Amino acid sequence: QVQLVASGGGLVQPGGSLMLSCRASGSVFDALVMGWYRQAPGKERERIGYIEPNGETDYEESVRGRFTISRDNSKQMMFLQMNSLKLDDTAVYYCNSVGPIYDWGQGTQVTVSS
Repeated sequence: QVQLVASGGGLVQPGGSLMLSCRASGSVFDALVMGWYRQAPGKERERIGYIEPNGETDYEESVRGRFTISRDNSKQMMFLQMNSLKLDDTAVYYCNSVGPIYDWGQGTQVTVSS
């Protein structure tokens, strides 16, 4: 079983930056394709990007060029660098494997507001 804890959220102005972290427990992290997900108010949870064990990444169109996912397998951590934040980026952000899906946990709130 893998436990995942996302952190680093907060309040930021439009155009600002924020870095989220995801700490994983368990021995299989470095073999997992890991993703960042978000759920905006009134919307379904969506995956915004993922990173393969070798570091290759892909992003959903709305965040491509603004968000960067990285990972440190030795520390069992994943990161989401968010730049040029927009009001529409306001959401609860979660980390999880692309598959299998583990417990979502509480996520971390990101609020973009002036």
